[in-house]
Amino acid sequence: MSKTEEGEQKMKKKLLGYYDYTVILTYCGMLFAFCGILQVIKGAYWDAVLSLMLAGICDMFDGAVASTKDRDQNEKRFGIQIDSLSDLVSFGILPGLFVYMISGQNAVVGIISALFVLSALIRLAYFNVLEEERQNRTEEKRKSYLGIPVTNIAILLPACYLLFSHRLLRHVICFPILLELLGAGFLLPIEIKKPGVAGKIAIVLAGILEAAFMIFIYGMGYNVR
Repeated sequence: MSKTEEGEQKMKKKLLGYYDYTVILTYCGMLFAFCGILQVIKGAYWDAVLSLMLAGICDMFDGAVASTKDRDQNEKRFGIQIDSLSDLVSFGILPGLFVYMISGQNAVVGIISALFVLSALIRLAYFNVLEEERQNRTEEKRKSYLGIPVTNIAILLPACYLLFSHRLLRHVICFPILLELLGAGFLLPIEIKKPGVAGKIAIVLAGILEAAFMIFIYGMGYNVR
């Protein structure tokens, strides 16, 4: 029996997929996002935004965690696919549903939200193609992205929601406009430099400040819509 056949036989004797520590954050991020979707359906927008931010934090560090393990080719390919599938739920479906619901389930906004999710889907699938090709060529870490990363919605949507809840943005139209701009940015061939350690720390701090501000608002009893 060849090594390939032996590997296939071993795979058949266990649950499908991979469950080591390299994918735990990816799985947690998707679960946070699904919890956010449930909160949106209930109209608990504050909780939904916090879930989105937690999913964003998980996504920010899952790649760094995965790089600490010497993975085989199948594990690397699985990591690429599962990360993008999780991102579609977290940064495509959750924000799209959030904007549709907070806008009063408006039909036009529903179309905008659907196109946003489609843009995220295309962006993530195209990234997978490029990333597999890149990993076949080199072992170097990625230094830049093509198109705006979908994870940006995890910072921008909470910021937009905070401004809206304080009536600094006075109309719900701010949410579909945000989706339109980001959805276009997902597909434009703009080269975006991948943030280093300092950049990631700055993003995390921005998220912490947003979360702290929202907790303060909630604790003070302000009307957070």
